[in-house]
Amino acid sequence: MLIYIHTKGMLREGEKVVARNKHPEETVNLILDVAFRLFIEKGYEHTSIQDIIDNLGGLSKGAIYHHFKSKEDILVAVTDRMTAESNQMLTIIRDRSDLSGKEKLKTIFKESINRSVQNDIFTVAPDFHNNPKLLFSLLHDTIEEAAPNYILPIINQGISDGSIKTDYPKQLAELILLAANVWMNPMIFDSSEKESYFKFMIFSQMLQGFGLDIVDSEMLERLQELTSIYQKNK
Repeated sequence: MLIYIHTKGMLREGEKVVARNKHPEETVNLILDVAFRLFIEKGYEHTSIQDIIDNLGGLSKGAIYHHFKSKEDILVAVTDRMTAESNQMLTIIRDRSDLSGKEKLKTIFKESINRSVQNDIFTVAPDFHNNPKLLFSLLHDTIEEAAPNYILPIINQGISDGSIKTDYPKQLAELILLAANVWMNPMIFDSSEKESYFKFMIFSQMLQGFGLDIVDSEMLERLQELTSIYQKNK
């Protein structure tokens, strides 16, 4: 499902990069823009540090290693930047006053899975099995950031307005996000479209057990579409 991921300033294919004297922040952003474009075009596993250097318009290998120790670190930074953008969307939905807690959860799932940038992420298809740092980052952000800061306040609101019933809001927030971001993530478990379908159905039944009928057939079709994109580009 992936309740995160958005980005801005991504270079389109064919755009040229001209290296000039830049502040460190601009150099970092340039590296991340180029790396992300190449990850999309070639896939993370098929993009080398040299590929990134060759597209930096004159910046040296030292310029990259001054800011990043490895290609994996670049991917983590790219993901962090996208997660920060996604958090803006989560904040807006969390703070809306016109929706119940249950309605907010459904809106978050729908908005997250339908973002077009998800196609880019599943095209990049990083191998989590060979990138433990990236996997740890996802787990950490899910439990330490997204669950307590975005999902838990919504569940607490739902308890107050009667749309959500649970005696364990913190644990429910973590369970929902771990299932959506990790267990249902085909990039972690290499799930086929059929396996993704089965996981989605169990996820839906689990939520209904909490009175949360917040996922639908449209989301199922979208998840299968993303799984197909991943399988084609891994």
